[in-house]
Amino acid sequence: MSNFDIKDTKLAEGGRRRITWAEREMPVLRLIKERFEKERPFEGIRMSACLHVTTEAADLAKTLHAGGADLVLVASNPLSTQDDVAASLVSHDEIPVYAIKGEDNVTYYKHIVAALDHKPMITMDDGADLVSTLHDKRRELLTDVIGGTEETTTGVIRLRAMSADNALAFPVIAVNDASTKHFFDNRYGTGQSTIDGIIRATNILLAGKTFVVAGYGWCGRGLAMRARGMGANVIVTEVDPLPALEAVMDGYRVMPMAEAAKIGDIFCTLTGDINVIDQHHFELMKDGAIVANSGHFNVEINIPALEEMAVKKRLVRPYVDQYELKDGRQIHILGEGRLINLASAEGHPASVMDMSFANQALCAEYMVKHASELQNKVYTVPQDIDSEIARIKLQAMNISIDKLTSVQTEYLNSWKHGT
Repeated sequence: MSNFDIKDTKLAEGGRRRITWAEREMPVLRLIKERFEKERPFEGIRMSACLHVTTEAADLAKTLHAGGADLVLVASNPLSTQDDVAASLVSHDEIPVYAIKGEDNVTYYKHIVAALDHKPMITMDDGADLVSTLHDKRRELLTDVIGGTEETTTGVIRLRAMSADNALAFPVIAVNDASTKHFFDNRYGTGQSTIDGIIRATNILLAGKTFVVAGYGWCGRGLAMRARGMGANVIVTEVDPLPALEAVMDGYRVMPMAEAAKIGDIFCTLTGDINVIDQHHFELMKDGAIVANSGHFNVEINIPALEEMAVKKRLVRPYVDQYELKDGRQIHILGEGRLINLASAEGHPASVMDMSFANQALCAEYMVKHASELQNKVYTVPQDIDSEIARIKLQAMNISIDKLTSVQTEYLNSWKHGT
C-alpha cells in the first residue's frame, strides 16, 4: 500500500500493542464491531475521517473498516497524532492514514486534501476542518456526500453557523451533543487528560497553586473539578452569567480574566473562542506563569501578541516555550497553544472515548440508512442511540439498575393522579 503519509512504518508494532490495550477499555465499540463484521453496513461507502489519530481513534477506524467502509484517516490537529498508531493502521490494517505528529500547517491541509481526494460519501470530523475545506475549496465533491458526523463542540458551532447561513450542503449529526458524549468525554475525559498533559509537560506540583480555568462548559467543569482535587485553588472566568453562577455555587472563585491574570500561576483555556488570553492579560501576569489551552484550536491564547512582547524565546522543556518580556518576567506557553492533553499527553482515556466513538460509529450507520430523509442541517444524536450506548456501557461495567413497574409507568403517564 502506497497511499499514506506517516512518520515511520517501523513504529507499527508498538502502535499495535497500544491499540490492543485501549481496546480492552472499549467494550461498547467492541460489540458494535462484532455486529458490523456480520452486517457490513458500510459496504461500498467511501468515508473520510478527520480525527485525532490516537489509539482510541484507531479502534474506531478498525470498527468502521470491519463494517465495510472504504476509509481514509487524517489528523484533526498537527500535534495530536500518535505516530506509532498511524504506522500500525497502515501496516497491519491497510487503512490509509495521512498524519504526522508536529506537521506544519501546509502539510496538515495537504493531508486534508488527500482525505477529500478520496471523494467521501460520509465525512467524520473533529473540529469541522474537513467539512469547511470541502465547502470552501472542493465544492465539486459535494454531490458525492450523503452526510457526516462531528465530534467536538467547536466543530458543531462552526457547522451550526454554516447551517444558519444556508451554506451547509449535506446533513451532519452533532455527536458532541449526545449525553453519552459530552457528559463523559468532555467532563471526565478532558478534565483528566488536560491535567495529565500539563503535568507531563511541566512536572509541576498543582497543590497550592492558583489555577485559572477559562470557560465553564462541560470541559471547563471537568478541569476545574480535577484541578481542585489535586489541591489547586481554582478560579473560573466566564462571559455567560449562567455557567458563571453555577461555578460560584460549585464553590469556585469567579472573576474577569483581567483580575485572574494578576494572581494565577497556571492558566488553561477551554472556550472555543479567540484571544481569551490576550496581550493585556500577559501584561498583568506574574513571573513564571504557565499558560495552556485545551480548546480545539490554537487561537484561544493570543500567541502572536506574546511573540511581539517578548525579547527572547526558548524551548526549556519538550512542549514548553519560555517567553521573556522586557521587564524580565517569563511566561511559559505549553504545546504551542494547541490541545495540551494531546500535544504532551495521550488524550482522553479509552473508557470515555468508548462512548464517544460508539456514537460516531452508530451515527455513521444511521446516516447511511436515513440520509435521504434528512435536510441539510445539523441534527442531534437520535435518543435511542444515546440510550442504547449508556445501557451497553453499564452492562459492560457489571452495573444493574431498576426498572419501572407497570404501576409506576402508568402513574408517570397519567394526569389524573394528584395529592
